[in-house]
Amino acid sequence: MEYFKQNIKNIAIVGGMGTGKTTLAESIAFVAGVITKKGEVEKGTTLSDFTVEEQNHKYSIVSSLIPVEYKGTKINFIDLPGMNEFVQDLYSEVPLCSGAIMVVDATRGVDIQAKSYYRFLKEHNVPTVILVSKVDKENVDYDKVIAELEEKFGQAIVPFMYPEGGKNNFKGFAYALSKKAYVGGNETQVSAELEPIISSAYDKIVEEAAAQDEELMEKFFGGEELSVDEIASGLKAGLVTESVVPVVLANSVQNVGVKELLDLVVSLFPSMAETKPLASNVSDLKYDETKPFAGYVFKTTVDAFIGTISFVLIVNGSLKVGQEIVVDGKTEKVNQTFTICGKNQSPYTVAYAGDIVCIAKLASLYTGASLNEKGNNVVFTKPECPKPTYYRAMQPKNKSDEDKLSGALQKLALEDQSFEIIRNKETKQQLIGGQGSVHIDVLLEKMKNMFKVEVTTEKQQIVYREAIRSNGEAEGRYVKQSGGAGYYGVVVMKFEPCEEDSYFTEEIFGGSVPKNYFPPIEKGFFEALETGPLAGFPVINVHATLIDGKYHPVDSNELAFKNAAKDAFKKACEKIRKIILEPIMHVQVKVSDEYLGDILGDVNKRRGRVLGMNKVGDYQIIDCEIPEAEIITYNIDLKALTQGDGVFTREFVRYEEVPANVAEKVIEAAKALQAQNQ
Repeated sequence: MEYFKQNIKNIAIVGGMGTGKTTLAESIAFVAGVITKKGEVEKGTTLSDFTVEEQNHKYSIVSSLIPVEYKGTKINFIDLPGMNEFVQDLYSEVPLCSGAIMVVDATRGVDIQAKSYYRFLKEHNVPTVILVSKVDKENVDYDKVIAELEEKFGQAIVPFMYPEGGKNNFKGFAYALSKKAYVGGNETQVSAELEPIISSAYDKIVEEAAAQDEELMEKFFGGEELSVDEIASGLKAGLVTESVVPVVLANSVQNVGVKELLDLVVSLFPSMAETKPLASNVSDLKYDETKPFAGYVFKTTVDAFIGTISFVLIVNGSLKVGQEIVVDGKTEKVNQTFTICGKNQSPYTVAYAGDIVCIAKLASLYTGASLNEKGNNVVFTKPECPKPTYYRAMQPKNKSDEDKLSGALQKLALEDQSFEIIRNKETKQQLIGGQGSVHIDVLLEKMKNMFKVEVTTEKQQIVYREAIRSNGEAEGRYVKQSGGAGYYGVVVMKFEPCEEDSYFTEEIFGGSVPKNYFPPIEKGFFEALETGPLAGFPVINVHATLIDGKYHPVDSNELAFKNAAKDAFKKACEKIRKIILEPIMHVQVKVSDEYLGDILGDVNKRRGRVLGMNKVGDYQIIDCEIPEAEIITYNIDLKALTQGDGVFTREFVRYEEVPANVAEKVIEAAKALQAQNQ
């Protein structure tokens, strides 16, 4: 069927690791008739977890698209990874959705992960339904879970369902909207135990629905019954304004509660026609199939056989096979479009505004690309993704794989925007940066599985600097004469510390050094700064002044004066006070109030200093400065310190002097490394 924006909904499934999102997605696909047999996470047979790495680890690593058709509505479910190191898809795809289902594990209650994901959804203004999973497990206290949800997330929490059977005897559920119970797949009367609870829940639902509209409010307080459509309309309005957060339950293994969830998705979540598109250079942009084509590439995958697959959200117009599109000024012809369910592809002849379609084998497309019809120029703003906070050096196990390694890394970068590749010229290390050790491990595992490249890894080396802290003066000489043309260059130079970047000046009088030798002297000075006297680190913030010198009309040349300048700096450094400088990072930590004291104490232990704190909602944002050497493993340490709650960003700000006791260790380590490499 062809679907238009008013009948299309893009719904994210989010939640912590192990809460049952993938099992829920599998059950949704089964109940909606997409599949006839359900897979299992433990066996690696689900639609969502189809990569080798996901099947090996038994958890989601990348998002999966699960499109279903249900009651005249096309619903593109996006099953997102739960581990907080795999954030690329979360940040890229949630902003494109018209709603989200947040899964909370009944056996764990409202844990750190649940709070973190709920906070994320609220920050992005995504209408949310909370689904409580695993209600059939032993010793589950559903009332306690509801109480925790109300305590943590406020009065917007509105329970729609309660389990029938009590603790350790889950039989089904009572549904407040219909005032019926569903046990063993059959509709029945609500149990006497739950009847007053369901009646009260129904009253609260109707009251919340009525509160969203003045006419409904008048009708409600006038004692009139609200129709099913009126209740749905009110709840939908409350969902969009975040004043209503419905709570439902499900046993996805047995498909219990999944049909009712699908009904809620159809009746309560806004369609793409009612959803704001991603920010762009067009202020009043709306999803509209009547306008010229405009789309956004929100995800890229690399298939070993097909090549690149680009996931495109259509915002304006439509997209079909044979159509020409423009990306970055280049015109491309779309030869193949399809929809994808997990990894299973189905041809998709034409898709309209609000829908998601895949394009294969167009190398010019990339994540974040804006696509347009000729003459159209909508440029979408790419959602920000967290920058890498953990780095590891790597090199191929086999030297012959160096070219393959580079190609593999580039293809991984196409898929995942949350890691980066850095070649550090000073340390000669190839660095890969990501969101944590697990993230890096999985990327390397994928590189081995898909591209047949194996690597060894080691700790990132810190790039230190050296500087001078006093003035010095010295004569530098480079004189070699052995008959015939020789070398003759003598300079007298003074060196002093400065705040700005290193620079060279001259104060020559009387032509003791001809002007044509000033450039090689300056070049020699800067070459001398490349290898510092203490540990061989580059020297920064030095002002060099040429004050005198000598030359020979025959033997003087550029090389002689360049080497003389290097000699002058070397000799001056024998008398000048020298120091080691270390990179200082601006670190911003975002953490719940309860961990504030632990974070402040830990920053102090890392030789850091707190610049300020800002309370936002129920969490704190702490600005501080910490030496980079102290935060190499901060990603791992912060998670341990906050039970996974804390996140942080890091950015280089400047170099600062290293304390004497630390400097000694840095110098020893540098010299040991130099000896090892000789």
